[in-house]
Amino acid sequence: MNIPQTFTQKFELGQVQITPGVFDEVDLKDVTTGLIRHTGGDFGIVSENDKAANEEALETGDRILSAYLDRNGVKFWIVTEWDRSATTILLPDEY
Repeated sequence: MNIPQTFTQKFELGQVQITPGVFDEVDLKDVTTGLIRHTGGDFGIVSENDKAANEEALETGDRILSAYLDRNGVKFWIVTEWDRSATTILLPDEY
């Protein structure tokens, strides 16, 4: 995963929480890159509907969901709460 050369943080993450499954299965370097992409508005491999909902959430204040694959092909999600108080990094089966 590449970080864009120009970066603008679009929202706050709040308290960042990582589930045990992510610690066990996801390369943590890719988690860091995912967090940077997430806050910059690159929502990864979510559906077009989720991308549109995320763009709207930046204006209206709803939850933001991103999905990424780590270097080993493990999918993980990053979810920031509507009030930007917390962000959780989890595996899809931990939802």
